[in-house]
Amino acid sequence: MTDLELAMSRTWAEINLDDLARNTEILRKTLTPSAKFLAVVKANAYGHGMTQCARKLQDSGADWLAVATVPEGAELRENGITLPILCLGQTQPGLAPLMAEFGITQAVGDVSNAKALSDYAASSGKVIRIHIKIDTGMSRTGFYWPGDPEDKERTARGIMTACGMPGLYAEGMFTHFAAADGDSDFTRTQLARLLEAREYLRGMGQNFELVHSAASVGILDYPAAHLDMGRFGLVLYGYASTETGNEDSTLGLHPVMTVKSRITAVRSLPAGTTISYGRTYRLTRDSIMAVLPMGYADGMPRILSNNYGVKIHDAVCPIRGRVCMDMMMADVTDVPGVKAGDVATVFDGELMPIAAKNAGTIIHEIVCSPSARVPRVYIDGGKMAV
Repeated sequence: MTDLELAMSRTWAEINLDDLARNTEILRKTLTPSAKFLAVVKANAYGHGMTQCARKLQDSGADWLAVATVPEGAELRENGITLPILCLGQTQPGLAPLMAEFGITQAVGDVSNAKALSDYAASSGKVIRIHIKIDTGMSRTGFYWPGDPEDKERTARGIMTACGMPGLYAEGMFTHFAAADGDSDFTRTQLARLLEAREYLRGMGQNFELVHSAASVGILDYPAAHLDMGRFGLVLYGYASTETGNEDSTLGLHPVMTVKSRITAVRSLPAGTTISYGRTYRLTRDSIMAVLPMGYADGMPRILSNNYGVKIHDAVCPIRGRVCMDMMMADVTDVPGVKAGDVATVFDGELMPIAAKNAGTIIHEIVCSPSARVPRVYIDGGKMAV
Protein backbone atom coordinates (compact mmCIF):
# COMPACT_ATOMS: atom_id res chain seq x y z
CA MET A 1 0.00 0.00 0.00
CA THR A 2 1.41 3.40 -0.96
CA ASP A 3 1.51 6.36 1.43
CA LEU A 4 -1.34 7.96 -0.52
CA GLU A 5 -3.45 4.79 -0.38
CA LEU A 6 -2.79 4.51 3.35
CA ALA A 7 -3.79 8.13 3.93
CA MET A 8 -7.06 7.57 2.05
CA SER A 9 -7.90 4.24 3.67
CA ARG A 10 -9.98 5.64 6.55
CA THR A 11 -10.76 9.34 6.93
CA TRP A 12 -8.79 12.15 5.30
CA ALA A 13 -8.92 15.81 4.29
CA GLU A 14 -8.23 16.76 0.70
CA ILE A 15 -6.55 20.17 0.48
CA ASN A 16 -6.66 21.67 -2.99
CA LEU A 17 -3.64 23.96 -3.23
CA ASP A 18 -4.60 24.89 -6.79
CA ASP A 19 -7.81 26.37 -5.38
CA LEU A 20 -5.78 28.19 -2.72
CA ALA A 21 -3.75 29.81 -5.51
CA ARG A 22 -6.94 30.72 -7.38
CA ASN A 23 -8.39 32.33 -4.25
CA THR A 24 -5.21 34.33 -3.79
CA GLU A 25 -5.54 35.66 -7.33
CA ILE A 26 -9.21 36.55 -6.79
CA LEU A 27 -8.60 38.26 -3.46
CA ARG A 28 -5.62 40.23 -4.66
CA LYS A 29 -8.02 42.04 -6.99
CA THR A 30 -10.24 43.10 -4.06
CA LEU A 31 -7.32 44.85 -2.34
CA THR A 32 -6.14 48.39 -2.95
CA PRO A 33 -3.29 47.94 -5.47
CA SER A 34 -0.72 49.67 -3.26
CA ALA A 35 -1.59 47.53 -0.20
CA LYS A 36 0.38 44.43 0.69
CA PHE A 37 -1.26 40.99 0.81
CA LEU A 38 -0.91 39.21 4.16
CA ALA A 39 -2.03 35.57 4.25
CA VAL A 40 -2.97 34.18 7.67
CA VAL A 41 -1.63 30.66 8.19
CA LYS A 42 -2.02 30.38 11.97
CA ALA A 43 -3.61 27.30 13.55
CA ASN A 44 -2.11 24.99 10.94
CA ALA A 45 -3.50 27.26 8.20
CA TYR A 46 -7.01 26.94 9.62
CA GLY A 47 -6.58 23.17 9.64
CA HIS A 48 -5.36 22.98 6.05
CA GLY A 49 -1.65 22.36 6.73
CA MET A 50 0.54 25.35 7.52
CA THR A 51 3.76 24.53 5.71
CA GLN A 52 2.18 23.28 2.49
CA CYS A 53 -0.21 26.24 2.31
CA ALA A 54 2.56 28.72 3.13
CA ARG A 55 4.69 27.36 0.30
CA LYS A 56 1.82 27.71 -2.15
CA LEU A 57 1.03 31.21 -0.93
CA GLN A 58 4.66 32.23 -1.24
CA ASP A 59 4.69 30.93 -4.81
CA SER A 60 1.34 32.64 -5.52
CA GLY A 61 2.50 36.14 -4.67
CA ALA A 62 1.57 36.75 -1.03
CA ASP A 63 3.67 39.53 0.52
CA TRP A 64 3.41 38.53 4.19
CA LEU A 65 2.32 35.59 6.32
CA ALA A 66 0.76 35.74 9.79
CA VAL A 67 0.94 33.20 12.61
CA ALA A 68 -0.40 33.13 16.16
CA THR A 69 2.75 31.86 17.88
CA VAL A 70 6.48 32.29 17.45
CA PRO A 71 7.05 28.50 17.18
CA GLU A 72 4.65 28.48 14.22
CA GLY A 73 6.83 31.10 12.57
CA ALA A 74 10.00 29.17 13.38
CA GLU A 75 8.51 26.04 11.81
CA LEU A 76 7.83 27.96 8.61
CA ARG A 77 11.40 29.24 8.49
CA GLU A 78 12.77 25.74 9.05
CA ASN A 79 10.73 24.62 6.04
CA GLY A 80 12.13 27.21 3.68
CA ILE A 81 9.60 30.04 3.95
CA THR A 82 11.32 33.37 3.32
CA LEU A 83 8.37 35.81 3.34
CA PRO A 84 8.07 38.30 6.23
CA ILE A 85 6.17 36.67 9.09
CA LEU A 86 4.06 38.55 11.64
CA CYS A 87 3.21 36.88 14.96
CA LEU A 88 -0.22 38.21 15.92
CA GLY A 89 -0.38 36.64 19.37
CA GLN A 90 0.94 37.96 22.66
CA THR A 91 4.27 36.18 23.20
CA GLN A 92 6.27 35.31 26.30
CA PRO A 93 9.57 37.23 26.42
CA GLY A 94 11.45 33.94 26.68
CA LEU A 95 10.76 33.40 22.98
CA ALA A 96 12.65 36.55 21.97
CA PRO A 97 15.69 34.50 20.83
CA LEU A 98 13.47 32.64 18.35
CA MET A 99 12.07 35.94 17.05
CA ALA A 100 15.55 37.25 16.45
CA GLU A 101 16.97 34.00 15.04
CA PHE A 102 14.18 33.45 12.54
CA GLY A 103 13.35 37.06 11.74
CA ILE A 104 9.79 36.93 13.06
CA THR A 105 8.03 40.27 13.51
CA GLN A 106 6.19 40.43 16.84
CA ALA A 107 2.97 42.21 17.79
CA VAL A 108 3.50 44.34 20.90
CA GLY A 109 0.61 45.73 22.93
CA ASP A 110 2.13 47.05 26.14
CA VAL A 111 5.30 48.66 27.46
CA SER A 112 6.31 45.78 29.71
CA ASN A 113 6.32 43.31 26.82
CA ALA A 114 8.30 45.73 24.69
CA LYS A 115 10.80 46.18 27.52
CA ALA A 116 11.35 42.45 27.87
CA LEU A 117 11.98 42.04 24.14
CA SER A 118 14.25 45.08 24.14
CA ASP A 119 16.32 43.73 27.03
CA TYR A 120 17.11 40.58 25.06
CA ALA A 121 17.68 42.33 21.74
CA ALA A 122 19.96 44.99 23.19
CA SER A 123 21.99 42.55 25.27
CA SER A 124 22.53 40.19 22.34
CA GLY A 125 23.14 42.79 19.65
CA LYS A 126 20.02 41.67 17.76
CA VAL A 127 17.12 43.63 16.29
CA ILE A 128 13.50 42.51 16.71
CA ARG A 129 10.91 44.03 14.41
CA ILE A 130 7.59 44.88 16.05
CA HIS A 131 4.10 45.96 15.05
CA ILE A 132 2.36 48.05 17.69
CA LYS A 133 -1.10 46.67 18.49
CA ILE A 134 -3.76 49.32 19.13
CA ASP A 135 -6.88 48.24 21.02
CA THR A 136 -9.67 50.19 19.34
CA GLY A 137 -12.50 48.07 20.69
CA MET A 138 -11.65 44.38 20.60
CA SER A 139 -10.62 44.59 24.26
CA ARG A 140 -8.24 41.68 23.99
CA THR A 141 -4.66 42.90 23.65
CA GLY A 142 -3.00 46.16 22.68
CA PHE A 143 -2.44 49.73 23.78
CA TYR A 144 -5.96 50.93 24.58
CA TRP A 145 -6.85 54.02 22.56
CA PRO A 146 -9.40 55.88 24.72
CA GLY A 147 -11.68 58.83 24.16
CA ASP A 148 -10.38 61.11 26.88
CA PRO A 149 -7.64 63.51 25.66
CA GLU A 150 -5.50 63.03 28.78
CA ASP A 151 -5.70 59.25 28.44
CA LYS A 152 -4.75 59.51 24.76
CA GLU A 153 -1.65 61.45 25.70
CA ARG A 154 -0.74 58.82 28.29
CA THR A 155 -1.28 55.97 25.80
CA ALA A 156 0.68 57.76 23.10
CA ARG A 157 3.62 58.30 25.47
CA GLY A 158 3.60 54.57 26.25
CA ILE A 159 3.66 53.71 22.55
CA MET A 160 6.50 56.17 21.94
CA THR A 161 8.43 54.60 24.80
CA ALA A 162 8.00 51.14 23.29
CA CYS A 163 8.98 52.31 19.80
CA GLY A 164 12.13 53.99 21.09
CA MET A 165 13.53 51.08 23.05
CA PRO A 166 16.96 49.78 21.99
CA GLY A 167 17.00 46.67 19.82
CA LEU A 168 13.42 47.15 18.61
CA TYR A 169 12.39 48.40 15.18
CA ALA A 170 8.80 49.65 15.11
CA GLU A 171 7.86 48.71 11.58
CA GLY A 172 4.07 48.73 11.81
CA MET A 173 0.91 49.48 13.74
CA PHE A 174 -2.42 47.66 13.55
CA THR A 175 -5.77 46.95 15.11
CA HIS A 176 -8.32 44.15 14.94
CA PHE A 177 -12.01 44.69 14.16
CA ALA A 178 -14.42 43.16 16.67
CA ALA A 179 -17.59 43.05 14.57
CA ALA A 180 -16.78 43.70 10.91
CA ASP A 181 -19.42 41.17 9.88
CA GLY A 182 -22.26 42.63 11.91
CA ASP A 183 -21.76 46.17 13.22
CA SER A 184 -20.69 48.63 10.54
CA ASP A 185 -20.95 51.68 12.81
CA PHE A 186 -18.59 50.20 15.39
CA THR A 187 -16.20 49.00 12.68
CA ARG A 188 -15.98 52.52 11.29
CA THR A 189 -15.45 53.82 14.82
CA GLN A 190 -12.55 51.41 15.27
CA LEU A 191 -11.01 52.49 11.98
CA ALA A 192 -11.36 56.14 12.96
CA ARG A 193 -9.62 55.44 16.29
CA LEU A 194 -6.71 53.73 14.54
CA LEU A 195 -6.30 56.60 12.07
CA GLU A 196 -6.48 59.10 14.93
CA ALA A 197 -3.75 57.18 16.75
CA ARG A 198 -1.62 57.16 13.61
CA GLU A 199 -1.89 60.94 13.20
CA TYR A 200 -1.36 61.55 16.90
CA LEU A 201 1.86 59.53 16.84
CA ARG A 202 3.00 61.19 13.63
CA GLY A 203 2.72 64.46 15.46
CA MET A 204 5.09 63.06 18.06
CA GLY A 205 7.58 62.04 15.37
CA GLN A 206 6.69 58.34 15.02
CA ASN A 207 5.89 57.06 11.53
CA PHE A 208 5.12 53.45 10.58
CA GLU A 209 5.85 51.73 7.28
CA LEU A 210 2.79 49.50 7.58
CA VAL A 211 -0.54 50.41 9.16
CA HIS A 212 -3.20 47.72 8.85
CA SER A 213 -6.64 47.01 10.21
CA ALA A 214 -8.78 44.85 7.95
CA ALA A 215 -9.03 41.09 8.07
CA SER A 216 -11.20 39.03 5.68
CA VAL A 217 -14.64 40.64 6.07
CA GLY A 218 -13.10 44.05 6.71
CA ILE A 219 -11.24 43.89 3.40
CA LEU A 220 -14.33 42.88 1.44
CA ASP A 221 -16.77 45.32 3.06
CA TYR A 222 -14.66 48.34 4.06
CA PRO A 223 -12.28 49.53 1.30
CA ALA A 224 -11.25 52.52 3.42
CA ALA A 225 -9.74 50.05 5.91
CA HIS A 226 -7.25 48.53 3.44
CA LEU A 227 -4.55 51.07 4.36
CA ASP A 228 -1.06 49.59 3.82
CA MET A 229 -1.91 45.88 4.13
CA GLY A 230 -4.88 43.53 4.16
CA ARG A 231 -4.96 40.38 6.31
CA PHE A 232 -6.71 37.49 4.56
CA GLY A 233 -7.92 34.65 6.77
CA LEU A 234 -11.01 32.50 6.17
CA VAL A 235 -11.66 33.96 2.71
CA LEU A 236 -8.30 32.64 1.60
CA TYR A 237 -9.56 29.12 2.29
CA GLY A 238 -12.70 29.67 0.27
CA TYR A 239 -15.47 31.27 2.34
CA ALA A 240 -16.71 34.85 2.00
CA SER A 241 -18.78 34.71 5.19
CA THR A 242 -18.06 33.16 8.57
CA GLU A 243 -21.61 31.78 8.78
CA THR A 244 -23.20 31.48 5.34
CA GLY A 245 -20.09 30.63 3.32
CA ASN A 246 -20.52 31.78 -0.27
CA GLU A 247 -24.30 31.82 -0.34
CA ASP A 248 -24.58 35.54 -1.20
CA SER A 249 -21.09 36.07 -2.64
CA THR A 250 -20.17 36.76 -6.24
CA LEU A 251 -16.42 36.49 -5.66
CA GLY A 252 -16.15 32.96 -7.02
CA LEU A 253 -14.02 31.64 -4.17
CA HIS A 254 -13.07 27.96 -4.15
CA PRO A 255 -13.38 26.09 -0.81
CA VAL A 256 -10.00 24.46 -0.34
CA MET A 257 -10.82 21.60 2.06
CA THR A 258 -12.98 18.53 1.56
CA VAL A 259 -13.15 15.91 4.34
CA LYS A 260 -13.94 12.36 3.29
CA SER A 261 -14.45 9.04 5.07
CA ARG A 262 -14.41 5.51 3.62
CA ILE A 263 -17.38 3.36 4.66
CA THR A 264 -16.28 0.35 6.69
CA ALA A 265 -19.57 -1.55 6.92
CA VAL A 266 -23.16 -1.48 5.65
CA ARG A 267 -25.79 -3.03 7.92
CA SER A 268 -29.48 -3.90 7.49
CA LEU A 269 -31.41 -3.28 10.70
CA PRO A 270 -35.11 -3.75 11.52
CA ALA A 271 -37.56 -1.04 12.53
CA GLY A 272 -37.42 -0.31 16.25
CA THR A 273 -33.65 -0.76 16.52
CA THR A 274 -31.89 1.94 18.53
CA ILE A 275 -28.62 3.41 17.26
CA SER A 276 -25.38 4.20 19.12
CA TYR A 277 -24.64 5.39 22.68
CA GLY A 278 -27.58 6.54 24.74
CA ARG A 279 -30.06 5.04 22.25
CA THR A 280 -30.93 8.55 21.08
CA TYR A 281 -32.35 7.41 17.75
CA ARG A 282 -34.86 4.62 17.07
CA LEU A 283 -35.41 3.40 13.52
CA THR A 284 -38.97 3.98 12.32
CA ARG A 285 -38.61 1.53 9.42
CA ASP A 286 -36.38 -1.28 8.26
CA SER A 287 -33.20 0.57 7.41
CA ILE A 288 -29.71 0.30 5.95
CA MET A 289 -26.97 1.99 7.95
CA ALA A 290 -23.48 2.85 6.73
CA VAL A 291 -20.73 2.93 9.34
CA LEU A 292 -18.20 5.74 8.82
CA PRO A 293 -14.79 5.63 10.56
CA MET A 294 -14.95 9.26 11.69
CA GLY A 295 -15.85 10.45 15.15
CA TYR A 296 -15.27 13.32 17.51
CA ALA A 297 -11.61 12.29 17.96
CA ASP A 298 -11.24 13.00 14.23
CA GLY A 299 -12.95 16.37 14.50
CA MET A 300 -16.59 15.48 13.89
CA PRO A 301 -18.52 17.68 16.37
CA ARG A 302 -20.58 15.46 18.66
CA ILE A 303 -23.30 18.11 18.68
CA LEU A 304 -24.07 17.10 15.08
CA SER A 305 -25.45 13.77 16.30
CA ASN A 306 -28.93 13.35 14.76
CA ASN A 307 -28.44 16.87 13.37
CA TYR A 308 -26.52 16.63 10.11
CA GLY A 309 -26.09 14.67 6.91
CA VAL A 310 -23.11 13.54 4.84
CA LYS A 311 -22.96 13.00 1.08
CA ILE A 312 -22.90 9.43 -0.19
CA HIS A 313 -23.40 8.74 -3.90
CA ASP A 314 -24.38 12.43 -4.27
CA ALA A 315 -27.25 12.06 -1.80
CA VAL A 316 -27.36 13.67 1.65
CA CYS A 317 -27.66 10.87 4.21
CA PRO A 318 -28.63 11.79 7.79
CA ILE A 319 -26.45 10.89 10.77
CA ARG A 320 -28.34 8.56 13.08
CA GLY A 321 -27.54 8.26 16.76
CA ARG A 322 -24.70 9.82 18.64
CA VAL A 323 -21.36 10.49 17.00
CA CYS A 324 -18.84 8.19 18.73
CA MET A 325 -15.16 8.82 19.36
CA ASP A 326 -14.08 6.95 16.23
CA MET A 327 -17.25 6.22 14.26
CA MET A 328 -20.68 7.45 13.26
CA MET A 329 -23.62 5.99 11.38
CA ALA A 330 -25.46 7.37 8.34
CA ASP A 331 -28.83 6.24 7.01
CA VAL A 332 -28.45 5.06 3.38
CA THR A 333 -31.81 3.29 3.11
CA ASP A 334 -32.87 5.44 0.16
CA VAL A 335 -29.52 5.33 -1.64
CA PRO A 336 -29.11 2.18 -3.74
CA GLY A 337 -25.87 0.28 -4.05
CA VAL A 338 -23.95 1.63 -1.07
CA LYS A 339 -21.22 -0.78 0.01
CA ALA A 340 -18.16 -0.96 2.23
CA GLY A 341 -15.28 0.90 0.63
CA ASP A 342 -17.45 3.66 -0.83
CA VAL A 343 -16.49 7.22 0.09
CA ALA A 344 -18.66 9.66 2.01
CA THR A 345 -18.08 13.41 1.86
CA VAL A 346 -18.35 14.69 5.42
CA PHE A 347 -17.48 18.35 4.84
CA ASP A 348 -17.14 20.37 1.65
CA GLY A 349 -17.97 23.86 0.43
CA GLU A 350 -21.70 23.17 0.57
CA LEU A 351 -21.75 21.22 3.83
CA MET A 352 -19.39 23.41 5.90
CA PRO A 353 -21.92 26.23 6.43
CA ILE A 354 -24.63 23.68 7.29
CA ALA A 355 -22.37 22.00 9.84
CA ALA A 356 -21.50 25.36 11.37
CA LYS A 357 -25.14 26.42 11.61
CA ASN A 358 -26.32 23.10 13.06
CA ALA A 359 -23.45 23.11 15.57
CA GLY A 360 -24.19 26.69 16.60
CA THR A 361 -20.76 27.91 15.57
CA ILE A 362 -18.88 29.48 12.65
CA ILE A 363 -17.13 27.97 9.64
CA HIS A 364 -13.72 28.79 11.19
CA GLU A 365 -14.31 26.16 13.87
CA ILE A 366 -15.42 23.47 11.43
CA VAL A 367 -12.44 23.86 9.07
CA CYS A 368 -10.11 23.79 12.07
CA SER A 369 -11.76 20.69 13.52
CA PRO A 370 -10.11 17.76 11.63
CA SER A 371 -7.63 16.39 14.14
CA ALA A 372 -3.99 15.42 13.74
CA ARG A 373 -4.89 11.79 13.02
CA VAL A 374 -6.80 12.85 9.89
CA PRO A 375 -4.19 12.82 7.09
CA ARG A 376 -4.05 15.81 4.77
CA VAL A 377 -3.86 14.84 1.12
CA TYR A 378 -2.70 17.70 -1.10
CA ILE A 379 -3.78 18.44 -4.66
CA ASP A 380 -1.15 20.53 -6.39
CA GLY A 381 -0.89 20.94 -10.14
CA GLY A 382 -3.76 18.50 -10.42
CA LYS A 383 -1.76 15.72 -8.70
CA MET A 384 -2.50 14.17 -5.30
CA ALA A 385 0.17 13.52 -2.68
CA VAL A 386 0.51 13.31 1.09
